[in-house]
Amino acid sequence: MPRGETRRWFPVTAVAVTLAAAGGIAWFTLSPQGTPSAQPSGPPVRTVKVQRTELSTSQNFPGTLGFGADQVVKGAGAGLVTRLPAGGDGTERGKPLFWVNDQPVPVFYGATPLFRKLEVPVAGDPLSGNDVTVIADNLRALGYSIGIQPKTSARPGESAKPAVFTAALSTALKKWQQKAGLPATGTVDIGQLLVLPGPSRVGMVTAQLGDPATGPLLKVTGTTKAVSVEIAATEADKVKQGAEVVIQRPDTKEVPAVISQVGTVVQGGAESGGQNTQPKLTVTVTPKDPAALSDLDAASVQVRVVAEARPNVLAVPVGALLALREGGYAVQLPGGELKPVQTGLFAKELVEISGPGITEGQAVVTVS
Repeated sequence: MPRGETRRWFPVTAVAVTLAAAGGIAWFTLSPQGTPSAQPSGPPVRTVKVQRTELSTSQNFPGTLGFGADQVVKGAGAGLVTRLPAGGDGTERGKPLFWVNDQPVPVFYGATPLFRKLEVPVAGDPLSGNDVTVIADNLRALGYSIGIQPKTSARPGESAKPAVFTAALSTALKKWQQKAGLPATGTVDIGQLLVLPGPSRVGMVTAQLGDPATGPLLKVTGTTKAVSVEIAATEADKVKQGAEVVIQRPDTKEVPAVISQVGTVVQGGAESGGQNTQPKLTVTVTPKDPAALSDLDAASVQVRVVAEARPNVLAVPVGALLALREGGYAVQLPGGELKPVQTGLFAKELVEISGPGITEGQAVVTVS
């Protein structure tokens, strides 16, 4: 430089980026406008367009396909078991499930088992209670006229009044007993009816012919196939009742499903056998189309739960990101200009991006 001239410095921004093209590393020196002063050597890379899409991440949980929790069925009253159902048999309202002393024991649905003999008393007030309600509800469901019964209270939050074992109800019971092949007495005693919560499926028969009818006889489950998943209580926020999930069968086929129930009872967490067990919750998952699992009665499956979802975001392949030395990321336009971006969710080899000048359909350089 000639003597006497003043040196003038023009500030530039130096940005180092790592470009994985052909396994090499490229260093860019950018002008204030963001244009590289030298282009990296190597084979040309391809471009992709910024797309608007939905990104989501998921987590798999192991589950067991079955028909839900077992319920032990016990007989009541005196006698010996003379006939039993087979595993897989279903129950039907008013139809027998097993036989005691060669007499059928039909099924009624309800919440209260029979705990006393129901009959019209010779004197005094007629019997009333939830067990009577079970008889009245089932006979009505089977098409029998049971006469006038107390009505449900019209006030919000109040439950129905218990049914009363009236002469009309006893007559309806006698008609049903006659049709069902039972002694038509118009009365019913402990052990003559089996009350279940609802339609059920025989899962396992534990009794044998000739066993006393007073012990455990069999186990029943629900009739709808479901998947039971045990998750750590600390991950309970990842599952919500009604959320859509995917069941992956043992043959890897995927079945759309819904979380039908999230348990509220935490199991484990206390010291057991000298070890602390992780507290867990049971989650029930129901397939949207039960026919998709019709060929399986029991199996180990995987349940895929969406952990995070971001709808309507701009995204590019992860290979389009350039890591800046001073931190953060950029994308490169086909002409060489670098555009700083902010990253969001990474999912399915894509990454959410945003920033000034980033628009849908914009072409950017990518190496993958």
